Amino acid sequence: MAKSKEEDYECTLSEATRTIARVELREDDATREEALKQFRHWIQKHPNIKRCRTDAVFLLRFLRTKKFSVPMAEEMLERYLTIRQLYPNWFQNLDIEDKDIEAIIDAGYLVPLMQRDRHGRRVILSCAGRFDPYKYTSAQMARAHSLVVEALMDDEENQIHGYTHINDESGLTMGHLSAWSITDIRNMLRCIQNSTPMRHKETHFVNIPSCAIKVIEFGISLLNDKLRNRILVHKSLDELKSAIDPKILPKEYGGEIPLCEMIANFKKTLREHRTRIKELDDMYIEIAATDSQYVSNDDLCGISGSFRKLEVD
Repeated sequence: MAKSKEEDYECTLSEATRTIARVELREDDATREEALKQFRHWIQKHPNIKRCRTDAVFLLRFLRTKKFSVPMAEEMLERYLTIRQLYPNWFQNLDIEDKDIEAIIDAGYLVPLMQRDRHGRRVILSCAGRFDPYKYTSAQMARAHSLVVEALMDDEENQIHGYTHINDESGLTMGHLSAWSITDIRNMLRCIQNSTPMRHKETHFVNIPSCAIKVIEFGISLLNDKLRNRILVHKSLDELKSAIDPKILPKEYGGEIPLCEMIANFKKTLREHRTRIKELDDMYIEIAATDSQYVSNDDLCGISGSFRKLEVD
């Protein structure tokens, strides 16, 4: 029997990337083919998943993140579909032609760099001071992040090599911090580490203002040990450059390509993938009462409110 179009996967990865996939993710042609077969069968038989992408590159997001443990990939897909419906303000209606989201991207708040780091990872730069917390909401900030990562997650090089995050916190104010409730921060971090199929390999912080140190420490404390151990805090831009090749950074940070050029280049990618990203909203899972785990407050032992009430030195 001939394979359907969705099952017709041809690996076009370089030999070097295939080697990394084999060593780090236990991936080879036979393992990949069998895992995709099992994954599709499970989706087809799932009583609550009504609509879901089953093309190889989408399912490989989850299989590669979970090193080809099919049960763990299946669990992450369930969570991914669930959070998209529990938090539509964060994960749905992702559109570069939304004028507010486009303005956030244009401002340079969040942009993937054009060159990969020395490990072959895609680097995502966040510049807090370029986001206006008095003009845009935390939900719009979250959707900007979701739009950016959805544009990147189908790239197989990204799936295998993973991501490096650089967070420039200069310009971060209490206006930014008070836009998020503590419960929302907890739920967002839970979504990032349990439900988003990305291999987060390194996260760098630089230029953290004193007003934000306690808040960022609080956020880091909510992460699992693996992600917590991959966070590096730098006291200066020069210190960051000892960890990240300065040539790949925007010209404003000592690199070679101006930030505006990087933004324009990435916006072309967002427009190319606009239809695919919007079609993600067609996926649907019936959410059971047991899925309240995603919105429970037990992890914070009853803490509520916003960062306005969190004391900072």
